[in-house]
Amino acid sequence: MKIAVVTGASSGMGREFVYAIDKEFELDEIWAVARRADRLEELQENCRTKIRPIPLDLSKEESFDEYKKLLDAELPDIKVLVNAAGFGIFGAVEDLDANEQLGIIDVNVKGLTAFCRLSLTMMGKGSSIINVGSNSSWQPVPYMSVYAASKAYVLSFSRALGRELKHRDVHVMCVCPGWIKTEFIDIAARDDTVKYYDRWYTAEEVIEQAMKDLRKKKAVSILGAPVRWQVRLVKHLPVDLIMNIWCKQQGK
Repeated sequence: MKIAVVTGASSGMGREFVYAIDKEFELDEIWAVARRADRLEELQENCRTKIRPIPLDLSKEESFDEYKKLLDAELPDIKVLVNAAGFGIFGAVEDLDANEQLGIIDVNVKGLTAFCRLSLTMMGKGSSIINVGSNSSWQPVPYMSVYAASKAYVLSFSRALGRELKHRDVHVMCVCPGWIKTEFIDIAARDDTVKYYDRWYTAEEVIEQAMKDLRKKKAVSILGAPVRWQVRLVKHLPVDLIMNIWCKQQGK
């Protein structure tokens, strides 16, 4: 059975990845993973591929055991894994709830790593892993400290994993978008701590670019010339200067 697995599939980037993969690949099923089962069931209305809703909370380690049991029982051929589950909270570390910040690490780092490791046992030649990073993957970002650090991990991990899997012809790509209008912002931006947003993109635009880059076997997918130029600049400018510019933009 040929399948794709998409985490965070109930909304935003994950949902749009389900739709894009449904159009791009010939599969028997798409396993849609997220907490909200009702939202996962709604995906079938817009997909030709059979959607299997898998309600799991990736902040809880028992979810990894449930996923492994499902893999062992079904023995699928995973052609594509998309790790789109993730969240962030904007604010100063000392002002935010400690458990919520640890939850960011649980989902963005532990959950992503676990799904990569568990899925690899069912991935063969020509398969792909897409990990959703962020434009904040490239530098430390005050007032988004934990989130940005978690996405720096995603980028570094994806690049290293891609090299390790090269001999198996399993491709790994990290998607690093700028600001996107999704439910992520509704959850993350609880106040005006972050108030400067240079340019908005839609999830559909980001994923359209990501699918083009996946076909080209790129290691990193970035949408938009402004974002690409920013990435180039932060590679050469001092870290303190980058953080000073960001803080000034936010009025800090």
